[in-house]
Amino acid sequence: MKHHRIHNFNAGPAALPAEVLEDVQQELIDFQGSGMSILEVSHRSRWFEDVLDDAIVRIKRLLQLGDRYEVLFLQGGASMQFCFVPMNLALEGKPVAYINTGTWSTKAIKEAEILGKDVRVIASSQDLEFTYIPQDFQVPTDSSYLHITSNNTIRGTQWRNFPQGVKAPLVSDMSSDIFSRMFDPTPFGLIYAGAQKNAGPAGVTLVILRKDMLDRTPANLPTMFKYSTYAEKKSMFNTPPCFAIYVVWKVVRWIEEKIGGMEKMQALNEKKAQLIYDYLDSQDFYRGTASPESRSKMNVTFRLHKQDLESLFISEALAHDLGGLKGHRSVGGCRASIYNAVSVESVETLIQFMKEFARRNA
Repeated sequence: MKHHRIHNFNAGPAALPAEVLEDVQQELIDFQGSGMSILEVSHRSRWFEDVLDDAIVRIKRLLQLGDRYEVLFLQGGASMQFCFVPMNLALEGKPVAYINTGTWSTKAIKEAEILGKDVRVIASSQDLEFTYIPQDFQVPTDSSYLHITSNNTIRGTQWRNFPQGVKAPLVSDMSSDIFSRMFDPTPFGLIYAGAQKNAGPAGVTLVILRKDMLDRTPANLPTMFKYSTYAEKKSMFNTPPCFAIYVVWKVVRWIEEKIGGMEKMQALNEKKAQLIYDYLDSQDFYRGTASPESRSKMNVTFRLHKQDLESLFISEALAHDLGGLKGHRSVGGCRASIYNAVSVESVETLIQFMKEFARRNA
């Protein structure tokens, strides 16, 4: 049976690779001869353990993590990590440093403040409505960590290069650009990512933790709020979100086996971003909203020169099978999220539609 599939530009939950969805569908009733669905097997069974183990091996390989890092699967979304990070990683008498680049950074800062930590916001791009990534900042030498949001889905900005030469471990919310490009993990003490963009479906959060960070966990935290609980029990202190982890496993397999690894994935993402930004820069019917040197390769935010045409643009686009182009409700406008699973063909189809729409409404 042929399914109707649109070009999906949703910001999250977002497009998953069609091959992964077909694979999941194929296996859903009987997982690898178990006579049960992956939704039904025990998380203590060898079927699920094999999925978990292979997912961890592949994630470590893709991100070149080696043995210094733990790969953990938690629940509660990236938002839960906003409090987990300061609870587990803030050192007694030492400040926690944050760079504010938008909504999600703001929320992370708020949680550290609620916990009564000595929060230092050492740079912010709020002065220009978060349209750029700050480059000028000093990190206090005694900081427990420096927290950044690697990609900002709402404002369409992204760290092109991560902060260099910082003594404190870097902590990053990479929810929207993990697995999209190559980077050196060495400076990072912790990386977290809600899966529902590049890694899998909603319901699981990936936490990548450098092992020396585990020494920081205070003894008086509730059990379920300690990273050490998840590290010691391989994310299975209690029942993990098995199905979501299974889909993450399928996605990382797809990146390795179908795409050919991170270098090829990055090249594809760069090609898609180049196509759409080149078009935006070549005309004046649409304008990109992010500062050019800070533009995200995952979330392309733009406005129409006649803003009253934006709702028509979004509804006509959907009628042409181009979905998810409405900007975040807090800023309006339009946004095309071009995560890993969004094809070059989808981006080309979108540009073609944009050209047609501009011609008809000029």
